[in-house]
Amino acid sequence: MFLKEQHVNNESSVTEFLLLEFSNIRDWQILYFMGFLAFYLTAVVGNLLIISAVASDHHLNTPMYFFLMNLAMQDVGQVSVIFPKAMANSLMNGRLISYSGCVAQVLFFLSFVASDVFLLTVMAYDRYVAICYPLQYQSLMNKQVCIRMIATVWISSFVCGVLHTGGTFVSPFCSNIVNQFFCEIPHLLKLACSHLNLFEIGVISCFASIGLGCCIFIFVTYMHIFTAVLRIPSVQGRQKVFSTCLPHLTVFFVFASTAYLAYLKPTSNSTSHLDFAFTLIYTMLPPMMNPIIYSMRNKEMKRALSKVFVLRFSFRNMNFCFAKVNSAHQLN
Repeated sequence: MFLKEQHVNNESSVTEFLLLEFSNIRDWQILYFMGFLAFYLTAVVGNLLIISAVASDHHLNTPMYFFLMNLAMQDVGQVSVIFPKAMANSLMNGRLISYSGCVAQVLFFLSFVASDVFLLTVMAYDRYVAICYPLQYQSLMNKQVCIRMIATVWISSFVCGVLHTGGTFVSPFCSNIVNQFFCEIPHLLKLACSHLNLFEIGVISCFASIGLGCCIFIFVTYMHIFTAVLRIPSVQGRQKVFSTCLPHLTVFFVFASTAYLAYLKPTSNSTSHLDFAFTLIYTMLPPMMNPIIYSMRNKEMKRALSKVFVLRFSFRNMNFCFAKVNSAHQLN
């Protein structure tokens, strides 16, 4: 495959980008592919099971599981935007991504990441109302309110993605070599012929402030939740809340801290193992851990998942029996 590294002076000359080359050794390329595939399937299957369980079990028709289903949809979208391309490049020994493909990758990935932050903020508020104001929960978090909150999350996330993508690609690029396994904004901005324009500086400052505000809101909310939980006389009641809230809080701050480091620290002109590690953590860890935190440690979700497996097993057995009956009729 012939890959052309471009060093140009105008944007029209850049029609494609070259992503990070994992290795020149074929065995290592296959190993990277298998690793990405394992992480991808784990995240996608786990989140699809959550979506199936919530959609099929009417007992999970509550705001918490409604938000959880949307979080699972976001996780599937987030990993599907970047990892299939990375797996294909690793397996086929390629680095190429088209200009339009890079734009689409940035747009959808940023939209999903923004929705992740907003959804986790909404879910923290939902837990705060449920634990601190249980008598007012039904009125404060009714169906109409939840639908409006989710609509606001998805619309705001897409607007964030559009603005940030526009600010990134409005400047011409002087090179097409991206030192990351997908089109990540800090590495794209490094390729710009000019310094950050005022529009992009404004967009970055705005979104950094929003993200920081969400982090502070979640932290303060959980401090109120933990204070209220400590007043619960039942030890089992306290353990139930802590076992759900603490892992959620841990994963969120791992995601937030690594994402801030990946986006706000200065990028180098060469491949950095630290950049690669930070990016893997904030792109892989939350989509993989969220199904475990919100399902494996939840009795209602376990029951719903068992029903999903039982229904699928029964459906397969029914199809097998029908096939045997049809084959017997054909032989007669």
